[in-house]
Amino acid sequence: MSEVRVIDSKELDFSFRGGPPGAAYVARALSPEVSPSIGVGFARWEGAEVAWTVLYDEVVFVIEGCFELTANGKKHEVRPGQMLWIPEGTELVYGGHALFGYVVHPGNWKELHGLA
Repeated sequence: MSEVRVIDSKELDFSFRGGPPGAAYVARALSPEVSPSIGVGFARWEGAEVAWTVLYDEVVFVIEGCFELTANGKKHEVRPGQMLWIPEGTELVYGGHALFGYVVHPGNWKELHGLA
């Protein structure tokens, strides 16, 4: 059985995920080896717009700034203290200027979709 963990975003290695224009960085906080059932991490968006179709259910919770997500012709602006639930299969564009946390289910989605 795993132990309880405290994860500080300042101690994670963020990988470049999009831009220019702007930039986007993501840091996975729990690997699939720790939990194949959920994926957890932090992201920092600095004006990049990244198009994607999610292959998992996702929750985004904003810590700083304003995260923007456009899906189905509607733009959502999510601010500190707010969360956004995104169902699997949603075609979207991530954007904005924010530090946010995310949770995805299943955590081993890359393996399940042959992307690992």
